[in-house]
Amino acid sequence: MKVNPSSCLCPVLLCLCFLERGYEASHHSQAKIISRSHNATHNHNQTKDGETEVHHRPKRGWIWNQFFVLEEHIGPDAQYVGKLHSNSDKGDGSVRYILSGEGAGSIFIINEVTGDIHATKSLDREKKSHYVLHAQAIDLNTNKPLEPESEFIIKVQDINDNAPKFPDGPFVTSVPEMSEIGTSVFQVTATDADDPTYGNSARVVYSVLHGQPYFSVDPKSGIIRTALADMDREAREHYSVVIQAKDMAGQVGGLSGSTTVNITLTDVNDNPPKFPQKNYQVFVPESAQVGKPVGKIKANDEDIGINAEIKYSILNPEGAGMFSISTDKDTREGVITLRKVLLSFLLKKHYSLHIAAENTHLDPHLSYLGSFKDDATLKITVGDVDEPPVFSMDYYIMEVYENAKVGTEVGAVTARDPDSKNSPVRYFIERREDKEVYFDIESISGVIRTTQLLDREDTPWHNITVMATEEDNPSLQSHVPVTVQVLDVNDNPPMINTEDEIIICESTRAGQVIQTITAVDKDDFANGKGFSFSFPGGVPANPNFTIKDNEDSTASIIARRRRFHRLTQELYELPVVVWDDGEPVLSSTSTLVLRVCSCQRGTRLKICQGEAFLSSAGLSTGALIAILLCVLILLAIVILFITLRRSKKEPLIISEEDIRENVVTYDDEGGGEEDTEAFDIIALRNPAAAEELKFRRDVRPECIRPRSSRRPARGHHSPSSLDIDEEMDIGEFIKQRVAEADQDTSVPPYDSLQTYAYEGQGSPAGSISSLGSTGAHSELDYNSMDDWGPKFEKIAELYGEEVETASESTEKAESEKQT
Repeated sequence: MKVNPSSCLCPVLLCLCFLERGYEASHHSQAKIISRSHNATHNHNQTKDGETEVHHRPKRGWIWNQFFVLEEHIGPDAQYVGKLHSNSDKGDGSVRYILSGEGAGSIFIINEVTGDIHATKSLDREKKSHYVLHAQAIDLNTNKPLEPESEFIIKVQDINDNAPKFPDGPFVTSVPEMSEIGTSVFQVTATDADDPTYGNSARVVYSVLHGQPYFSVDPKSGIIRTALADMDREAREHYSVVIQAKDMAGQVGGLSGSTTVNITLTDVNDNPPKFPQKNYQVFVPESAQVGKPVGKIKANDEDIGINAEIKYSILNPEGAGMFSISTDKDTREGVITLRKVLLSFLLKKHYSLHIAAENTHLDPHLSYLGSFKDDATLKITVGDVDEPPVFSMDYYIMEVYENAKVGTEVGAVTARDPDSKNSPVRYFIERREDKEVYFDIESISGVIRTTQLLDREDTPWHNITVMATEEDNPSLQSHVPVTVQVLDVNDNPPMINTEDEIIICESTRAGQVIQTITAVDKDDFANGKGFSFSFPGGVPANPNFTIKDNEDSTASIIARRRRFHRLTQELYELPVVVWDDGEPVLSSTSTLVLRVCSCQRGTRLKICQGEAFLSSAGLSTGALIAILLCVLILLAIVILFITLRRSKKEPLIISEEDIRENVVTYDDEGGGEEDTEAFDIIALRNPAAAEELKFRRDVRPECIRPRSSRRPARGHHSPSSLDIDEEMDIGEFIKQRVAEADQDTSVPPYDSLQTYAYEGQGSPAGSISSLGSTGAHSELDYNSMDDWGPKFEKIAELYGEEVETASESTEKAESEKQT
């Protein structure tokens, strides 16, 4: 292997080259030997002084080293890198060297004949640290490679061409004031782009260029620490420290870079509050209002934030009783206010306040600095001010009886001038246009009098405002509220407290309470504690009702008889007198209206059935009228419809020639058991018991036979108009009727159907029907039927009426007999 010594450009590199040769001679990993076993050649080595040549038979090949090139070459010529040489090259120019790989031809060029490699450009190791290339030796005669292609590396040799940098600078940090020496503040780190594995180009040390003697920096770690004890923020708050980083381990010729670290001292509570002076004085007028500020005082604190918060207090009891002090959070001033008592120049002209100021947030580590508290004295001088009159009371309450004469004295107010001159006072009542004037006041004496009659029932309380002014200075005014209570006198009679009608049920019994009435009185309860009730004097006793005074300001209306009939008399008027026990005694007469109704059974609520229906429906008058109109319209439509249908019906006899048999059906409904005039049901039950001949009702008879006036005795049958005998067979009777119908000329010209019902000739047991019964009325009491419920209500009324009628008849007969 052959290396041109010219590749070592300096003594240092020359040493490195010799070391590299020895190293490559013992380790084939640092050099590449490419050889061939064919076509052996003689390599003769000559010794000094003409010694005999010794012939060896080594392997033929070509050898080169790992090359180095310095970065940042700035010479005019290309930088020589190294030489490639093959053992097969005899120097006759038959071998051509070819270079390929990274930068071949652009950065690195090779002399194809000699194998010399040059770098044509300046290289930067920080951009690319090495290049990988390929070399090959070609035989020009055969144009074939003498050796296989081999790879080699050209490394860029580093030089100290990059200074240390602080990529994140400048820096901002803080440290509490009064910190101890050596307190860690901040750490800086510099970077160097040079090769850290080669020499000291990237070995950095730190130092302080500016910022001493306050701060220091560790040369290796870059940690900044405090170097001076008890640094005071109030003396100096901000520091700019310049830190330098230098490579080559700080040796001469090394490159350096710097950065700035801005350090701020943060505040701690190391300063107590201080009053600028020990004595203060303030003037306060005696007209100062309670709760309003009257003065301010301030203590200074050089600290900031919460460390400067101050709390003020009044130390002496005399000052604390009259004044209070609070802290204004914005200005940190002590605001003095009047506590609760008005100042008076005549009573006390001077006040002395001992005020203390102290911090609210203390640092126990700084307690050795002393007390964080200060005090001062504030003298308050009370100034004499022309004040408005002062009333003897904060408010007045007066009383006067209603209906008192106009000009009656109600009361008096008094006020005085609190100033030393004691000016006369004048009084006025504030007037309002929307209120009526009931009172007036005498301007000199302050006596209040009535201007018109008062009515307690209309306005029991009157509120007025009295104004007092100084005669010498009317602009100074003061006001006081005056409340006048109107006392009651017994000037209103009691009234019965009922406006609705009183309902009487038809089934009311004698002695039953119909209604309990009460009375109301507009006067105060003291003039009408109790009420009494009675009927008006000089009026005959009411046969239907009586009144009972319950002696508890109520009265009960009681029925004197049983059974009221709405059809007989629906309304009753009952005059009642009520009087109070006041002084003087007053009374009034009210007429109560009692309405008879058929009340609903099974309920305590006394409401007429018709009224109950309306009330339960909850309908208004307009709704009832609308419903009534709808019903009338529907009724008119129905009547019109029926009329139209009847007009379309064909007559029973269309013409004289249309004679045919027809059956006419009549749907007349009987009146029931009570209908004894329209039809006698006895004729249907027993023909023998008929009193007269019954005519057909489908045609009008020409003559009417007179009704028999003789009523047969009980158990006998009256003879009929056809002289039907009791023993006559019913068949004969029907034949007789058929003959009579055939001979009657007033009947229509077609057959008609007549039906007769026959019960038979009677039974020995007699009839059980009540129609023909004329027996005496039972002596039983039917009043118990009232409790049987709604189903027996009608029966109870019927039997009750019969019993009452029979009783009245009996009483009348007995009275006539006695007469």
